[in-house]
Amino acid sequence: MSVDAKIEFPVIEFRSSDLERGTDGWHRLCNKVREACETFGCFEVVYDTISTEVREEMFRLMKELVEVPVERKQKNVLPPPSYGWVGPGSHVSPLYEGFGLGDVSNYDSVKNFTQLMWPEESKKSFPLFDLLSQRHCTYHGNTIGGAKQVNLKNYITIMRMMKYMPPPPGENEIRFFPHTDKPISTLICENQIPGLEIEVNNGQWIKLTNLSPSFVFLVGDLLMSNGRLKLGKHRVMIREDKDRFSIAAFVFPNKGTIIKTPKELIDEQHPRVFKDFDFMEFYSFVFSDPARSRDSGQLLYEFAVLTPPVSN
Repeated sequence: MSVDAKIEFPVIEFRSSDLERGTDGWHRLCNKVREACETFGCFEVVYDTISTEVREEMFRLMKELVEVPVERKQKNVLPPPSYGWVGPGSHVSPLYEGFGLGDVSNYDSVKNFTQLMWPEESKKSFPLFDLLSQRHCTYHGNTIGGAKQVNLKNYITIMRMMKYMPPPPGENEIRFFPHTDKPISTLICENQIPGLEIEVNNGQWIKLTNLSPSFVFLVGDLLMSNGRLKLGKHRVMIREDKDRFSIAAFVFPNKGTIIKTPKELIDEQHPRVFKDFDFMEFYSFVFSDPARSRDSGQLLYEFAVLTPPVSN
């Protein structure tokens, strides 16, 4: 991966030997992840057990997916907090198309999606979905330095498959507006066409390239770090003359989950910043007004900040 030479963007390798909780390697890994999220709100993930062949097969299937008839695409409908197919000319961008798949760790969910899109082919499969879901939970569990054991039953991983079409000749157009993600965290996998950019300082953007062997992890609004982690503000800029495909895995709390700041992150030096709140109430607040979704992470403060902060 390459970025602005003046900025050393964090690249973290997740080795199997470092993923056993409580080991020296695990503690070192947690510290690297925490430092990256405090400074950038994101980092590049290197995890070579997800093979190049699996990735290439996934993007080959995505290219088939965008060619299915529109009447099939329109059947891709998901309830909040996700959404299904979004076609070109939507509120997102005239050159964007996206599909949604809920609970990708659930075999029936993936099977139902493939049957909707390819009813004549029962053997279509997306092996990358389950791998991304498993790895994403691993990364999420290390983001706050292992302060709290992650109970995977409290979360669901929702996947989006996205196509960004090239702009007209001579144009550099924002294909996805600058924003922070509203879930807990996001894991992005893209093909060989770059486009993802990260805001490292106010108004300073870096372009991530050569990501095809790796992934990008982003801190979302609901990763409750008590304000210690930077939110991963990002956008998509297309400068190539080819279609760009990417996959994003979003970790959401289950409906009915009460979002709380871990007690381990509250002390006299770091008083509690946010009240406890229902996840779906926050989601409804964010998306009840379309203009609110284009924010820089301030909506969480508008919705849940304690004034003044409390130390217990």
